[in-house]
Amino acid sequence: MIFSESVKPISYLKAHASEVIRDVAANQKTLVITHNGEAKVVLQDVKVYEKTQESIALLKIYIKQLI
Repeated sequence: MIFSESVKPISYLKAHASEVIRDVAANQKTLVITHNGEAKVVLQDVKVYEKTQESIALLKIYIKQLI
């Protein structure tokens, strides 16, 4: 993730919500949303989220086999 392009303040999200959601979904992006200069939430394309969850599940299975 390129943080300079992936971190946006909550004010930007409020002002450009539809555009941000379209961009995140179309380009399978992940954004970090800040509030008062602190990272607070992650906005992620659902397909990217599902792939991440699947990868975590597979890693858990693999680790259990090693133990």
